[in-house]
Amino acid sequence: MLTRHRVVFQDAADLSFLDAASVDLVLTSPPYPMIGMWDKSFGRRDRRIASALREGDGGRAFRLMHEALDGVWREAHRVLRPGGFACIVIGDAVRSLRGRFALFPNHARILQALLELGFTPLPAILWRKQTNAPNKFMGSGMYPAGAYVTLEHEHILIARKGGPRNFPTIEEKRRRRESALFWEERNGWYSDVWFDLKGTRQDRLSTGGRNRSGAFPFELAYRLICMHTIRGDTVLDPFLGTGTTLRAAAAAGRNSVGCEIDKALRAEIFADPAGWLPAARRRAASRLEAHRAFVEARRAAGKPPQHVSRRYGFPVVTRQESELWIPLPASARREAEDLWVVSYDTPPDLCPGASPPAAGTAPPARRPGAAAAPRPLRSASQRG
Repeated sequence: MLTRHRVVFQDAADLSFLDAASVDLVLTSPPYPMIGMWDKSFGRRDRRIASALREGDGGRAFRLMHEALDGVWREAHRVLRPGGFACIVIGDAVRSLRGRFALFPNHARILQALLELGFTPLPAILWRKQTNAPNKFMGSGMYPAGAYVTLEHEHILIARKGGPRNFPTIEEKRRRRESALFWEERNGWYSDVWFDLKGTRQDRLSTGGRNRSGAFPFELAYRLICMHTIRGDTVLDPFLGTGTTLRAAAAAGRNSVGCEIDKALRAEIFADPAGWLPAARRRAASRLEAHRAFVEARRAAGKPPQHVSRRYGFPVVTRQESELWIPLPASARREAEDLWVVSYDTPPDLCPGASPPAAGTAPPARRPGAAAAPRPLRSASQRG
């Protein structure tokens, strides 16, 4: 099994290097309008934005910043296949201009843009980051009628292109079964508020590129990819940044393509895989370890699972988990200047006659076997 991870260094408002309906998930966190660290980036796209900020016209700056993002959402809709998802991580902004403190609702403005493009909105997730110190507050301190609520959450907007995705071929149905989540994962991940992920600065893998706040942790990307795609799908991040989505897709056994306007980040994105591949492998393997612990806790509580994994031999709660297997990345090589190719351990064999093992029994041994190659990414130059 191989996955491919390609990066294109250009403005994501032009994704002409991708075919229409060629991507299964758009996962990204764009520059946040009206957050000071992104002022220069937006100002380079449109000089009117810098002018509006100098003049203290927050409403006009907010409108122009989002107009700069609208072209990216149009392209995202074009390249998504019917039934594909868009997951956009975005925080609202608070800012004082002309002495007036105000909220700028980025999530509402982006959701409106998605609706106008024809996306189907779905229930969103509130990510409770809790990055602010508990003694930080804004406004008049202890006095009422002048203090302001501290924002400690971001929005994960979820929208779909059209109706539910179809899986018409035998191969797609098989990959979907093999990409199932554990019952306990499904219960935790499909909650509308995530409390367990903290917003932290990204660990730098190289000395190049810009310094910036890392509000997009690996675990968030990995979780969303597992929730909204199946093995071998393609994930697009139009604001790739330092490459978190690429690494999460590799960990999950998905292909990826990223767009990044800042070429100075190439060294970070293509840093030595020895710096990121072991962590990606550990995260994938930890799902198996966590499930084994879950099974033991269920047994201790007198509620042992009644089904069995035909891949690993351990108990599972539902029949839908019986063919699940988790890709474990083994190695990564740089096949071209801006292309990673990642290989994986051979998956455990499917054992039709498997039955729940006795406590303490090891999972069945693996036999070598080949997995289907993923669908290759196609560029504009490769299209007939």
